[in-house]
Amino acid sequence: MSELNLRRLRYFLAVADTLSFSRAAQELHIAQPVLSRQIALLERELGVVLFERSTRGTDLTHAGRTIAEDGRQLLRSASALERRARQAAQGVERLAIGFMPGLLVTPIVQGLREWRADIRIDLVRTGWDDQVETILDGRVDLGLVRLPVPQRGLQVEPLFREARVAVLSASHPLAVAGDPSLFDLAGYDLLQSPDAAPEWRDARLARGLPVPAGGDYPHEVEIKLERVAASTGVAFLPVSTARFYTRTDIAVRPVAGLAPSAVAVAWAAGRDSAALNRAITLAHTLRASLTTERVLDAAAVPDGP
Repeated sequence: MSELNLRRLRYFLAVADTLSFSRAAQELHIAQPVLSRQIALLERELGVVLFERSTRGTDLTHAGRTIAEDGRQLLRSASALERRARQAAQGVERLAIGFMPGLLVTPIVQGLREWRADIRIDLVRTGWDDQVETILDGRVDLGLVRLPVPQRGLQVEPLFREARVAVLSASHPLAVAGDPSLFDLAGYDLLQSPDAAPEWRDARLARGLPVPAGGDYPHEVEIKLERVAASTGVAFLPVSTARFYTRTDIAVRPVAGLAPSAVAVAWAAGRDSAALNRAITLAHTLRASLTTERVLDAAAVPDGP
């Protein structure tokens, strides 16, 4: 087998994502015959057929699906390598820290600067859709992530748990009535994926109500809260996130039976540096100060000593 061509791998992933040679060619800004030729060369290099082509369209073969998963990881690693090489050439110790809404990294930043005054620290605000991606592709060296996350290619260490709450429009009948139950909330639309709130899904099934399949659910907290404020729907958020986005048109209510949100620190497997190790230690030592939650009692529960 010849050396793997990363450009051809990118072309392959573009087709794998769209399942269309014509659309992929448009996105890549190349001619379709050129794309087809490059995919054929990649198949020859790998010794496998990547796509099944028929009158019904294009689909990945079993080998194609496997290689697509591995290929994305390989491209992320290559991207991370390029970033770290450029940073090393600058001769400055640098660490990028990612954090989810409601979480604080200021204590870690202060601890790092006390350790080394000349260290450069970049902060990256992440979301559900990219909290892992930014670590794997090198944009983030250390991330404060909300579990669960796919752990392939990562080192993950739990930090603490915090309560989740229901967020509703301030005029919602259940917001006015007091603290709602899951059974009550199950009667209203969920403005996020049911996978993110299995307790709501179970309560809805217990009421004999259908659970929506699929849907266009926003990843951004700000958009989620806009939908909450403008509707009779409900969403469930970690209490620190809900309190961070305090709004007069949104009510935050505790709900019995909601599993807590788990927060962890994560970094790319195999990564090792003095700055990274120091930040990991600080995350564990200072974990009680890494959440904006200061309102509801016992909302943040540390894991371990």
